[in-house]
Amino acid sequence: MDDKLLYEKLDSLSVQEKIGQLVQLTGDFFEGDIDTVVTGPLKKLGLNPSYNIYNTGSILNVTDPEKMIRLQTKYLEHSAHQIPLLFMADIIYGYRTIFPIPLAQACSWNFEQIERAAAISARECYEEGTHVTFSPMVDIVRDPRWGRVMESPGEDTLLARKYAESTVAGIQGRKTRSGAVPADKIAACVKHFAAYGAPVAGREYNAVDMSEHTLREYYLPGYQAAIEAGAKLVMTAFNTLNGIPATGNEWLNRDVLRREMNFDGVLISDYAAIEELIMHGYAEDEAAAAKLALLAGVDVDMKTAVYANQLEKIISGNEHMLELLNEAVYRVLKLKNDLGLFEDPFRGLQETVRRGSSSILADEHKQAALSLAEESVVLLKNEHELLPLSPQTKIALIGPYAEENSTLGIWAIKGNEADTINLKTGLLKHADPARLSVCRGAYMVPLDEREALGKYADKLPAETVGEEELLEEAIRNADEADVIVLALGESIYQSGEGGSRTNPALPEPQLKLLRELSGLGKPLAVIVYSGRPLILTEVAEKADALIQAWYPGTMGGEALANILYGKANPSGKLTMTFPRCVGQIPVHYNELNTGRPNLPENGSYRFASRYIDEANEPLYPFGYGKSYTSFAYSLLSVSRKEMKRNEPIEFSVAVSNTGSYDGKETVQLYIRDKFASVARPVKVLKDFQKIFLRSGETGTVQFTIREEMLKFYGSNMEYKSEPGEFEVYIGPSSQDISLSFSFVLLPEEEHE
Repeated sequence: MDDKLLYEKLDSLSVQEKIGQLVQLTGDFFEGDIDTVVTGPLKKLGLNPSYNIYNTGSILNVTDPEKMIRLQTKYLEHSAHQIPLLFMADIIYGYRTIFPIPLAQACSWNFEQIERAAAISARECYEEGTHVTFSPMVDIVRDPRWGRVMESPGEDTLLARKYAESTVAGIQGRKTRSGAVPADKIAACVKHFAAYGAPVAGREYNAVDMSEHTLREYYLPGYQAAIEAGAKLVMTAFNTLNGIPATGNEWLNRDVLRREMNFDGVLISDYAAIEELIMHGYAEDEAAAAKLALLAGVDVDMKTAVYANQLEKIISGNEHMLELLNEAVYRVLKLKNDLGLFEDPFRGLQETVRRGSSSILADEHKQAALSLAEESVVLLKNEHELLPLSPQTKIALIGPYAEENSTLGIWAIKGNEADTINLKTGLLKHADPARLSVCRGAYMVPLDEREALGKYADKLPAETVGEEELLEEAIRNADEADVIVLALGESIYQSGEGGSRTNPALPEPQLKLLRELSGLGKPLAVIVYSGRPLILTEVAEKADALIQAWYPGTMGGEALANILYGKANPSGKLTMTFPRCVGQIPVHYNELNTGRPNLPENGSYRFASRYIDEANEPLYPFGYGKSYTSFAYSLLSVSRKEMKRNEPIEFSVAVSNTGSYDGKETVQLYIRDKFASVARPVKVLKDFQKIFLRSGETGTVQFTIREEMLKFYGSNMEYKSEPGEFEVYIGPSSQDISLSFSFVLLPEEEHE
């Protein structure tokens, strides 16, 4: 349908029909007879009984293909204008083939694989009838107490941009002039706009308070990258930003998002966020909330009755509000048109149902999940080259994650644990069953901490064996083994939305198990499953080898087994800093210097920026990750040491694999602006390259430094570079700098 016909469609709608297009409900509103609906979901949501549900624009989290066909068919039979429903769902990092959580994916630093994972998720969604997914989440996170760090690419702006670009391209396809979403693709929704990842005290849904400089410098670029990649939707955030709720923030959503970022797609509220403007104390009642949200440019009201019940009164006699309504409805209709729903309301779904099969869990999908999981795992420690293990080694696999299939993370809403390869199953692909003993050793979640998990407490298994009995069994198994592989971690229900923790550490029963086993004198390899960086200071002290597994997805057990036995060489690098203790949080690599930095030569000088009871440095820094092999760096050439704005600096680095295993290395480029009109970070990641080298091989990595990489937001929010001296650091992590050099950006007048 061309734009002229789309506007004709818009003009043919009554005000009530237009409002309906901005309402998102769940599928139960369309099941059963009208009396059942009125006394059930309509009443529960508070919708006016006169509301015509067949004006509704979209459906949330219905993912059963036959039900979707049934709902769409029934809806179109009752629709006066034949405007199809949109089906939207929380498919964050996999439909049925579940990939590692986004934080883990980013640790691969392999954005081609990340795009491939997103494309597979989109294909499975497409074949099962989903039109829109609420992904990617590109919120910058610096506080591991916040549960939703699992959905983020981490603490760095460059990686957030790369993740946004890759994920949108995978989900939606490369941006086209027509705007049409191709077959096998669905629409992407970037979230949460804006700065949702910086809640005060790391507490879910809490306020965000930050300067405009910090917002623009670090937090907004990820969203901008997703929009430039063509993301069709943006989701508002739950939080207040400097005192104003994001969902009702006209400056944020109209001035910044619409005008500055040139976003012309659909802006959808997060779940009930328009209604929550009242609880924030920003709107007096539902009518005020509806008006504020529409003024702020919010097009779709997710799962409340606010727009449905209030917009007609607000628009009556108000030409400006009517104009805003028409703009919002047009954007929703255009999204449906870009998805081709006017031509095919089922978008290939009927073909899938008729065929009786889809590509779900296809071998190529599982292979992609396996490959990404292998590259997402981070080897944190490997003393005395304990890993990789030999197939002849007698292993005691101990811990609550030894046989646990619930390793998908809390947002794998279509993931099936029955499809998941757990750690024991993965190890048995390599190990002689006679040389592998398995036991739990400890509870996943202590009994006295389960109540805090709310409705998720019932999803944990009932405990029929006492903690001491589990511990005794673990010690017996360990005594008979050559090596202990200890699989620990937080439950998936301790992470994710609503999973904020004041002390993001391993549960005490698991630490007790660690202490007991470490005292046996056996080689100890610890694997940690989590949705966030945990405080692993004690674990790192007691373990000979330490692996961060994250929630690795459907193929996680096989990926970890391949790494343990050396079939895959770990290459993951952290995209979020691991603190030594809670008191260091929030912590991130690109901090500002202070007037009194903690210099090594000053020792315990009191009046420096330091802790008196702990080191400033984290346990594991951003960019860190070990390999079974080793790499050496040398600087080959630098094209110039004085840079003109239109003449970039090019330099090359030789990287040699000096170990005995083939492996991948991520070469990281950081830049420090030594003097500027606003204080600049001690270093900022500006580029990286991941290369594969065989044992003994040397490769060359080329980097280009452009003037654009030197720009920042000044005190007046102007985005520009400034002449002066810059330091360049190259190395395998933000702390381990192998090479460095400096250059000068010349003033413009010197080369005009």
